[in-house]
Amino acid sequence: MNITAINASPRKSRNTSQLVRAAADGASAAGAETEIFDLYSLERYTGCISCFACKTKKYFGECICNDALKPVLEKIRCSDGLVIGTPNYLGEASASFRALYERLIFQYITYDLEKPNANTRRIPVLFIMTSNAGDSAYEQGGFYHGLVSNYQSTLDRFIGPTKVLIAADTVQVDDYSRFNRTMFDGDAKKRRHDALFADLLEEARAIGSEMAGK
Repeated sequence: MNITAINASPRKSRNTSQLVRAAADGASAAGAETEIFDLYSLERYTGCISCFACKTKKYFGECICNDALKPVLEKIRCSDGLVIGTPNYLGEASASFRALYERLIFQYITYDLEKPNANTRRIPVLFIMTSNAGDSAYEQGGFYHGLVSNYQSTLDRFIGPTKVLIAADTVQVDDYSRFNRTMFDGDAKKRRHDALFADLLEEARAIGSEMAGK
């Protein structure tokens, strides 16, 4: 059992990274081999370049763009489960996540009505999003509900059954006063974080463990 975990945040020790690593830890504790990629630490790469090579007979279902994302995509292709986490930046996933997402998904889209998905090896996925916005933004009818639902449904369709874990109203910085962020109550955010984040880490570990047990 091999699980690939991906941190699509530029921060290697904050909310997104901690949750990704917790899920990986849960998988490891259940006996899986895990590998974690920090996308912002990789050499230069791009999103999909629309070369359409993945639609040809020779490279069917395989992205051939030879940059730092190629070994990550190959690792996912051989994995038994995928954990991927991104912060919400300006109402979207991070640019790093989007680059991987484009390459991961587009290689499997065939435009063939009889076989619309070139991926023959479905694996479970955990999609994690961290956010400064509160929980209500991700609930039914909330501003970001559609965003997350779209990622979940697309990952579910082309990669495998996808679970979602949202960490809302996160602590972005240790000292809000340094950045004149008077819009936020830093102390209240920290109290919420101290009360709830440990439970989210445990939830991530449990999902990682369950993924490794499949």
